[in-house]
Amino acid sequence: MPSSQARPTVDSAPALTHRQLGLFRSVMLHGNLSRAAAAGHSSQPTLSRELARLEQLLGYALFDRVRGRLRPTARALALMQEVERSYIGLEQIAQRARELRTLSSTRLRLACLPALAHALVPHALLNLAHSTPQALVSVQPLESPWLEQALSEQRFDLGLSEASTAPPGVAWQTLLQADEVAVLPGSHHLCRKQVLDAADFEGEHFISLALSDPYRQAIDQLFAAQGVQRVQCLETESAVAICAMVRQGLGVAIVNPLTALECAGNGMEVRRLSVGIPFRISLMLPDMPAPHPLRHALVEALLAASRSLEGALSPANQLPVCRS
Repeated sequence: MPSSQARPTVDSAPALTHRQLGLFRSVMLHGNLSRAAAAGHSSQPTLSRELARLEQLLGYALFDRVRGRLRPTARALALMQEVERSYIGLEQIAQRARELRTLSSTRLRLACLPALAHALVPHALLNLAHSTPQALVSVQPLESPWLEQALSEQRFDLGLSEASTAPPGVAWQTLLQADEVAVLPGSHHLCRKQVLDAADFEGEHFISLALSDPYRQAIDQLFAAQGVQRVQCLETESAVAICAMVRQGLGVAIVNPLTALECAGNGMEVRRLSVGIPFRISLMLPDMPAPHPLRHALVEALLAASRSLEGALSPANQLPVCRS
């Protein structure tokens, strides 16, 4: 009775090994046994025996022997197409492995509120450039709640938000705490004061954030509680745009301290408020099974930048004055 292992049946796949496929590919690429053997640091007789075993396992010839030379059969050419697809996949994996080793092209994806992309993030990226110059970072400004949703879906490696609770699948911690500040045109009479009371805004042209903004709501509640009437002349969703309008003398405003510091000078001054309107930035980290290797480095850079900015905003330090 013939052995069941002599030749594969039609319904069973031959138990090929990576070594056998590599041998076959080498012969196909080099065209003859001697060059394939040299490339594989083997001998021609050894390679010939291995090739014969592979053909026996497959149950068909891969090469015709013509005057001592190998000519691939139609089956060999078809098999080579499949083998090449496999090797392309392996080469892609190897390339990604090299990238991960050198961190040369794996982007660290950071999502943040638009105002933070302008104010806090550049300072952190400068820190990261000093500590890890090979890092590639993609910064995506997003508004809430799309920011938190994207983090929950793990579409980013980390995020910066003003939310006080984290979405599902995301851990969070407070990154920075400070108070909102007033921004004034450089020639405004309120610049004479270092700290402003709510009553100082009575009758002033005031540029507000959008109605849906929680800071706009907190600011409006403050003035309403103290019976202060402002002239609500302009509103916008962007704190950067507010600072630009203030610089043009269109009114006064209250904005987050990071944007205020970044925009200070050149016709705009920053003043503290006697009543605190808390401003908080949260660092959000999706619960990924394999976080980006540089995520911790960026977190450290963000923490350092936040400490520096909190120091600049400390009551012990003077806020920037107008530079004409």
